[in-house]
Amino acid sequence: MHSNLLIFIWRRKLSFLLLASGLVLLGLWTWAILIDSAKTLPAFTQQTSQSGEANYQHVHIIQKLIAQANRVLRAERQRDNAERPSPAQRLLGNVRFLRPTQAKKAPLPLAESYLFEQERLKILEQQQRQRNAGMDELNANAEDDRMLSSAERQTQYEHELQRMGVPAVAGIGPDGPRAPAERLVHLDLKGAPPKLSFLKQLLPVLRALGATGLLIEYEDMFPYSGTLQPLAAHNAYKEAELKDFLETAWVEYGLSVMPLVQTFGHLEYALKLSGFEQLRELPESPQSICPSQPHSMALLEQMLTQVIELHMRPSGNATPSTPELPIKFTHLHIGCDEVQRMGECSLCRQRLRSELFLSHVISLAHFVRRRWPQLSVVIWDDQLRDMTLSELQNSQIGSYVEPMVWVYASDIYHFIQPQLWDTYSKVFPSAWAASAYKGAFGESLLVPPLQQHLENNIRWLAVIAKEGGRFSKGLRGLALTGWQRYDHFAVLCELLPVGMPSLMTSLSTVSKGYFSTNPRDNELLRVLRCVFQPDSRRSGHPWLELHSNAHYSQLFAVCSYPGHLVFKYALRLYDKLAEVRNYLQQTREHSAWLSDYNVRHNFSSPLRVQELTARTPQLIEELRAMARESQQLLWEVYDEHTVVEFVEQHIYPSINALHQQLAKGQTLLQRRTWPQRPLPLTMEQQQDMGLVTTLDQRQPQDQQQQQQH
Repeated sequence: MHSNLLIFIWRRKLSFLLLASGLVLLGLWTWAILIDSAKTLPAFTQQTSQSGEANYQHVHIIQKLIAQANRVLRAERQRDNAERPSPAQRLLGNVRFLRPTQAKKAPLPLAESYLFEQERLKILEQQQRQRNAGMDELNANAEDDRMLSSAERQTQYEHELQRMGVPAVAGIGPDGPRAPAERLVHLDLKGAPPKLSFLKQLLPVLRALGATGLLIEYEDMFPYSGTLQPLAAHNAYKEAELKDFLETAWVEYGLSVMPLVQTFGHLEYALKLSGFEQLRELPESPQSICPSQPHSMALLEQMLTQVIELHMRPSGNATPSTPELPIKFTHLHIGCDEVQRMGECSLCRQRLRSELFLSHVISLAHFVRRRWPQLSVVIWDDQLRDMTLSELQNSQIGSYVEPMVWVYASDIYHFIQPQLWDTYSKVFPSAWAASAYKGAFGESLLVPPLQQHLENNIRWLAVIAKEGGRFSKGLRGLALTGWQRYDHFAVLCELLPVGMPSLMTSLSTVSKGYFSTNPRDNELLRVLRCVFQPDSRRSGHPWLELHSNAHYSQLFAVCSYPGHLVFKYALRLYDKLAEVRNYLQQTREHSAWLSDYNVRHNFSSPLRVQELTARTPQLIEELRAMARESQQLLWEVYDEHTVVEFVEQHIYPSINALHQQLAKGQTLLQRRTWPQRPLPLTMEQQQDMGLVTTLDQRQPQDQQQQQQH
């Protein structure tokens, strides 16, 4: 038994040896750790104390950041609850980069939890980054632009214009010539005269965009009195309200006033009347006055006197000692353009046309300068273009008037060639230029082509910079014309509120000397009240996009400015009228059952006619609804006479055409039996078509047979 135990122990000695060695090693390792801990205990205590002090400072800094964040949030709540700025401040203030409107969330509680305050800090920082993201990119782009040379900046500028659809003209850019000294905005009141309350709303906008004055063409809206009272329209402005408007323009906004009175052609509003018809150049045409009749000059002098005195003295019964009206009035425009009937009466045929024109203009200018020597006289230039240099110099017209050179097309030199500029500069010490922002590309347009008008104004900037040096006193400035009728008998052109986007874009461009592609310093965006997203070159969507086949940019459809509701309404009306025109054209010219042929023969399929006219009553009601809407919107700008004229000109013709189509369809539906083919055609209808009838063919044959017999 003992031997067996020894044998077992011997066999397991290796295992016991390994176990014993492990226990010895474990004991040695434990003893070493205890000794090391005893040695490092004082150093560990000191390090723990220093770490506590650092943690206390870190917590103190975090508390300061949390307090600062709370103050920022409280300040933002106070600004949100503050009173909104006035309309003038919103109108003339800096560009605001606004986030899209969202429902307001409940205010965050000011909890003292450290984790919650950290989260609030992150939210506040994220909002600030989003607010400044657009401006950071714009600043980076501006910094890149400053690093480029002048040629590189111009190339980059023209590339940006191309992206935006803005016409690029050589030499016009940030490094180009200076803007014209004077920028006049033309108000054509001979058609759709706006209420003076609306015109007052335009004054701060025009001033903010860089206008320096107004060119006001009154025609029959001027409050003529005495023997000239018949010249005034029944809805002409009142004298008191007109003076108040003129005073507001200068006193509050620093805008000068240049009245325009036609004195040769375009006198239909006076010569159409009984009692003035004997002054016409030709009895059948009231377009121009006869300069050879002595009563003609008497009438024109009375008209000029009443207009000038209203702009100088505060009342019609003023004496020479009465103080002048507080406005800037230095120039008088006497028209004299497009004199279509000149030198045709028995008296005028005895003189040359150029002599008639020059002597008439000089007589009027001499009358004005003699009585009001402080005034300069301006005329349109088109009647001077065909005259020779010697004719102009011999007349000494350059001592009496300043020409206003007008071209509304893109190719200005096609109408005013360099030789003519040279002639003008040798005759006149100074001159004016005139572009257009509406009323130049169609006699009855509803919406002006913005891109074409902008190109006209930009090209005028290049011409002024090139040709202004020819004149001893330079070119005084540019007048942006906006015609409301082509003449007194014409229908309305684009309404003034509908032309506001074109006016604002062109005016801001000529006032700066070029179109600014940078939204930060484009005055257009300082006036428009809209949610504006800065241009991002990565996104590829510029802030303004113009296209040759479009009337406007989307920017003006989402922004607010004086007349913006009328402009947006005009766009919808334009689309609706185009829809009605296409509908009528399709049913009349392209259908096989409601054409003129079907109507003339009263021969068509009833089922097809019912299908073609099924939509007509709905379109009539839609147009009537738009007519009622125009009555509500236009009333803010115009009187009832202009509203009715607008509806009658633009909406009623389409309503009438739909009624006629419906009546023709009803006539076709009345028939229950139809004739056999071929359908008969009367002899008169065949002759109207120019066809040779059967009777006409027989007559030569009968005459030939008679000659043979």
